[in-house]
This record gives sequence, structure tokens and C-alpha cells, in this order.
Amino acid sequence: MLFAKVAIQWAGSMMAIAGTAFAQVPGSFEVVGDTKVSAMMVFLGNEEKVYILDKVEGNPSQINGHPAWGVEWDIASSTATLMDIPTNTFCAAGMHFPNGSWATFGGNAAIGPGGKIGSMPNPGGVDALYDATYQDWDGRRAIRVLNPCASGSAGTPQCQWFDNTTYVGMQKARWYASTEALADGSIVIVGGYVNGGYINRNTPNVDPAYSGGAAEPTFEFWPSRGTPAAVMQFMITTSGLNSYAHLYLMPSGKIFAQANFSTILWDYNNNIETPLPDMPGRIIRVYPASGAVAMLPLTPGNNYTPTILFCGGSDMPEPAWGNYSWPAINTWAYPASRDCQRITPEPADGSQAMYIQDDQMLEGRTMGQFIVLPDSTLLVLNGALNGTAGYATQTGETPTYGQMPFGMSLASGPVLTPAIYDPNALPGQRWQRFGQPSSIPRLYHSTAVLLPDGSVLVAGSNPNVDVNLTTAFPTTYTAERFYPPYFANISTRPVPEGLPETLSYGGAAFQVSLPIGSFVGDPNEAAGSARVVLVRPGFSTHAMNMGQRLVQLNSTFEVSDNGNILLNVAQVPPNPNVLTPGPVLMFVLVRGVPSLGKMVTVGTGQFGTQPVQAASFLPPSRARPSPAPSAAAANADSKLTAETRTKAVAIAVALGGALIALIVVIFLIKKRRGDKRGSGSLEPSGHIGDATMSAPLCHPGFESQDLVWPYVNGSPQPRAYESESSLGPIVSPARTYSGVGPVR
Repeated sequence: MLFAKVAIQWAGSMMAIAGTAFAQVPGSFEVVGDTKVSAMMVFLGNEEKVYILDKVEGNPSQINGHPAWGVEWDIASSTATLMDIPTNTFCAAGMHFPNGSWATFGGNAAIGPGGKIGSMPNPGGVDALYDATYQDWDGRRAIRVLNPCASGSAGTPQCQWFDNTTYVGMQKARWYASTEALADGSIVIVGGYVNGGYINRNTPNVDPAYSGGAAEPTFEFWPSRGTPAAVMQFMITTSGLNSYAHLYLMPSGKIFAQANFSTILWDYNNNIETPLPDMPGRIIRVYPASGAVAMLPLTPGNNYTPTILFCGGSDMPEPAWGNYSWPAINTWAYPASRDCQRITPEPADGSQAMYIQDDQMLEGRTMGQFIVLPDSTLLVLNGALNGTAGYATQTGETPTYGQMPFGMSLASGPVLTPAIYDPNALPGQRWQRFGQPSSIPRLYHSTAVLLPDGSVLVAGSNPNVDVNLTTAFPTTYTAERFYPPYFANISTRPVPEGLPETLSYGGAAFQVSLPIGSFVGDPNEAAGSARVVLVRPGFSTHAMNMGQRLVQLNSTFEVSDNGNILLNVAQVPPNPNVLTPGPVLMFVLVRGVPSLGKMVTVGTGQFGTQPVQAASFLPPSRARPSPAPSAAAANADSKLTAETRTKAVAIAVALGGALIALIVVIFLIKKRRGDKRGSGSLEPSGHIGDATMSAPLCHPGFESQDLVWPYVNGSPQPRAYESESSLGPIVSPARTYSGVGPVR
């Protein structure tokens, strides 16, 4: 029965593989569909859905009488379903909630066609509350919450964006803000513009804190702690070049922050900053230099000690960056940096944190984006050889739009070929160019996110103030999937059993089985290579993935006499600062090839202090004895299974269908049932102890919009509030979510 069960599971996997085998070529980009809105922001909502957000602009796709700027992307069918969002999401921040819901924070004021100020100005006339043509509301204080739902639920109210700043909003207006999740599941929101453009300063920079009201140097929390937003000195120190500051929670509970060329450790509870060394060469990594930045994988081998990698960006001289209006130089003629630096902010030996020169990139990149892959390598893709992110109608050296050589784009020389960075390779050997070039330039407002099958969704590119399909780098609606190196062996993808639904911080270990037939090759070798990793793909925008990190769980193995593998897997390290509560993809890898990722919940699924137990106890690894009669028979059986499976896949791919593979498997099942079963079978026992439960993500029974919010994020019922800088409640009435109807 065990073999039959595994074979049926494997047949399902093979059907999926065979159906797409021609497209899943390692190193290739596969064009998969039309996103309907340009993908400025994307995140993986669950195993089936990706959510895409654009800024407000004149997209051809319409919803409720206005251009759409949000969609739900179905991974299996590569199709987009429009979603209505009342407020302007332009350059918002985003982060997950503990129960798997997601939120975006801030955005821009209401705009109309061509990026002009909306038709209903705010007091003072500098920006607008609403625009009658595009029907968008001021989104700078917005907190938009989404409850990702399963297929078939897109039209139901509880699966729509909750976006109503009458009830839910930030204390401050924020555009280009940064976010980081904290140990209790809450989120810190840092900095941003109030109004502005290219960079966050005037020239001369006589008011580095507020720039005459255009900059926002404060931070606040969601859910609110009930205290006013406080000034963060770091946002003043880094004035100008601090948009989308890089934030990473450390094991100590402090936050590593980097912007401009400055670096700190920040005790956000007490608002105390500890300076760390400046970025060598004063290379800028934040927007609009937009270097590729990521935390390297956290593993038992490095004792879960974070190291941050910075690559690319720009070393333009300080005056060249200009001001809110535009850069002072023709940025598209200035080469991007190749430089890479590592820093371990909290060294385990207590030594001083220092930047360390790493291998240079293969070419300079601005807007290159790191995607942490399940095999613990880092993929970099997208971006350009020259210039910066952003767009403008002129520069300090080119006074008219008609003279701009690439339309509004401030970058040139798209980098079309990805590269792989291996953090465990020897110095001098960490970079490898990999794959064929894409045919689609991905510059400003491009995105990428890891999918559950281990491929990467790549979308967006729009260095234009409004939709422009005829310029040098047009508004882009075409999505691609990129297939990393492990797709060369994807026919050997492991099929684990017993993956949990939830994970705790410490506590009893759990068990995952890899029955004979669910992997290929020698069981001892397969078991020795097995790894269990958790990947949080993050919120992708502006060449960064907020919240992205990989944590490898500690594990040991047992191999039975007949070749079944049982993995004893530790819970998450007993420190929520290492991996904050919320959704992650769990992968089991054998010989570097990942299983299909399963979405699991870390922690309780609720905001608040997370229960912490002692670190999981693991028994020592135990390989299968060799030689032994039963082992030899099982090994032969394993080889037969592997060889036959490989041949079946080859046949299925050659004929372009999965049916043949399924027939072969049925034959093997019948043959197997006629054989005598080996002894020593290991079955997964699941959690050894109680597991915490997460809050449910979907609530089909709720039909009233008023009942959606409390179940979306597990936080208290929101109340209308008044901004300290306004005369009354901030109002952007939520639209009805039935798919039709006027603004309420």
C-alpha cells in the first residue's frame, strides 16, 4: 500500500512535469501570460495565487468604470483576475501578517491621466484627495489588507482588498516607505516621502529632516502601539538617499538598517541607534541606485547568524543625485557598480561588525534583484548596466523631454541574462552566469518572486509616468517564469510525506518521510543530502523583497533496511527574531533538488508574543547497513524504480502527455503488489507533541463587508481616527466588493 500511495503521488507529479516539460528548461525564460496591470509590486499569497499591484495609471483593463491597478494571478493557469483597489498604491511598502494575510502601506496622492494632480485637491493644492477620471483616492496613509483565498473565491467579499482609510490608516503619509516584521508579528514602518519625486531632498538641503514638508523621517507600528510616530535620527542622517531603506531584523531583536552610505543597528523599542561602518566606497544601494540586497541563508552551520549581501547600485558623486525633481547628470551614461560587500551585523564571537569585500558581480547592475532559491543560492536578474531607477522628463544636463534618449527612463543597457551567486563557494568562484537571456527588458518597476515549484515569476517594467507602449522601454504586461539550475534534474524531484501545517518556536521535533520511490539513487546518499528549508519569498518591489529570508531547519535521518528515509526535523529555532511568525514555503531537498513547496504557518497565527520552547531534540542520523540481503534487495528495487521512472518521464515528455507515465506507474504498482514486501518500513508520525494552530485564512460564511476586517488580520476592530495634521477623519470610501457598484 505504501508503494502504491507513493506511486500515485509520483504519477501526479509526473503529470505536472510532463505537461510542462518542454517549457521547464533550466536557465530559460518562459512567457506565461498577460498580467493586465504592470507588476510594480508582487507577493505570493498562497500555493495557488500571486497578487500584483500597479500604480494608478491608464491601464487598458477596466474594473467598475476605471482603470485597474490590481490583479490576482493564478499560478496554474497563468491568468489574471482584476481586483478593485480604491487608493493609489504607487510605490507602497508591504509585509505579511502572522495568519497569512498581507498588507500594503502607503502610496501616493490621487492622480489623474499623465500623472497630473487629481481633480479634488487637498488643502494647499500641492496634491489631491481624489481624481474623477481614474477614480483613485489619496493612498499615502492607506493600510490595505488582503486575505489570500483558494481558487474559485476571487469574487467573494472576504477575498478582496480591504482599503478604507476612514477605519484603517497610518498616522503619517508615506510614499517609498520601508517595512520589517517583528517577533510578535507586528510591523515597523519607516520613513518615506510625503510628496516628492526622484530623491528625498531639496537642493540646497537646508532641512534634512522634513525637506519643507516633503520628507517623513518618522517610524510607527502596525498594529499601533498607541504612541505617536517618532523621529528616527537615521532618516535625517541619510537625508536624500533613504527611500526604501534596507531593514533586517536581527536575532538580538535589533534591526539592521542601511541607507545612503550609512549603516546602523537600531533598538526600535527605545529608539537607540548604534553606528556601524559606512558602506565602502560610499556606494549607494537604496532606491534609486537600487542595488541587489539580500540576507544570506540562515542555517545550523552558521548558527543562524545573519549576513547581509549588497551588490551593485551606483557610486555616482553626491551632487549628481540632484533633488526631488530630477538627477543633475545624464544617469543613463553613468555605469552601475559591480561591487559586492558582505556584513555580519552581530558576529557570534562579539567582534566588531565590518564590511567584507566579496566577489564582484559579472557586470554592473542597477535594479538587479536577488531571489533566494530553495537550494540556498541567490538568483539575480533584471536591471540595467547604466543609470538608476526612477523616471523624469529632463535632467540637469538634458533640459527637454524631446532630448531624452530613452524616453523617461533614467537607465540604459538592460541586463537580460541572470546570474547565480553561491554563498558557500570559495572566494573568486561565487558568481556564475546562468541561462539564456530574456527578450524582455526589466528596468524600473520590475518585480520577481519565488513560486512553490521553485521557478521564479518575473514581471513588470514601466519607467513611465503613465502607460506608454511606444517608448524605448514601454509599460510591460508580459509575465515570464524563469527556471533555475535545479530544473535540470526536476524529474527527480522528491515527494515527501508528513509535512506539517504549522511550526512552533522550539518544541518537539516532527518527522517527514521519503519512501522508496519518492527519490532516486542510493538511499544513504539521498538521506545524507536531504535538507528541509523554509523560504519566505517576501513583498517584491523596486528590486527588493521586503521580508525575504531562508531558514534551514536542523534535521537528522534514519534509513530503513528497505531504503525508506525518515527525516527527524527540528522546529524553528526558539527565537522569533530569527523567523517572524507568518507564512513560509517549506521545501525538502534531495541532492539539491527541491520538492514542491508547501505553505505552512510559523507561530500562533496571531499578533502577540509567541510561545517559545526549548530547542528540538533530534536523535543521531542512522544510515542503512550495507551490505545486507534485505538492503541489497531494496537497493536493487530502488534502482529499478529510479531507472523505470526516468524512462517513463522520457517517454511521456517525448509524446507530450502524462497519460503514458501514469500507465507505466499503474503497471509498476501491480508488479509491486505481486512482490514480497521488505521489512523495516518507517512511517512518519507527524509532530511528536502538540502543535500550535494558525488562524484560518478564509471565512466563506461572511458576506457583509463590515465583518471582513476582524477576520482578515486578527487585530482589534478598527475605529475611525483623526490624523494629527488633518481637520477630521481621512476619508477614502471603500468601494463595494461585489465586483459592481459605485463608490460608497
